[in-house]
Amino acid sequence: MERRREAALTAGTAGRRLTSIDGGRGDGPAEPAGPPQGPGGVRRLRPEGTRDQPPTVPEQARLWHVVLSVAGQVTPLTSLRTSLEQLAHDHAFFLTARYAADHAEIRYWEQARDLHDAAAIALRLWGEHKVTSNLPPWEIVGLEVVDRATYHKRVAEGFGDPPSHLGGVHPY
Repeated sequence: MERRREAALTAGTAGRRLTSIDGGRGDGPAEPAGPPQGPGGVRRLRPEGTRDQPPTVPEQARLWHVVLSVAGQVTPLTSLRTSLEQLAHDHAFFLTARYAADHAEIRYWEQARDLHDAAAIALRLWGEHKVTSNLPPWEIVGLEVVDRATYHKRVAEGFGDPPSHLGGVHPY
């Protein structure tokens, strides 16, 4: 019984020994003295060797500027515009979309921990909204993801100008 409890308490710690952060004597990795404390009577544990260090806070999410380019077979402009407007309504931080009958470019801000996460989310955007926004079965043909500071630096230097129509859905 004690081994199962220990296994449950150590799950996700990659085999590191755990020590109590409350309710224990603080003199070693053994089970702490006294009754269990914390929510539901369970002792809160942390990896051994972190006794004097504060608990780590998960990395803060950052804003990333995303430009997603998609292309495919010719689609009627009125239905394409309606679909892109629905996508703009459904997706937070949407900036603008430009479109033609066979391609489109979507610019928006994504909140993510790092570039890898932002790019992964961006690459799923079109597919995840195909049904709900009635998007055409186009493929992603381009992706640019830059951090907020880089985006603002480019705009200030005259590169990467913001689109001529800020906000909304517009034809090229």
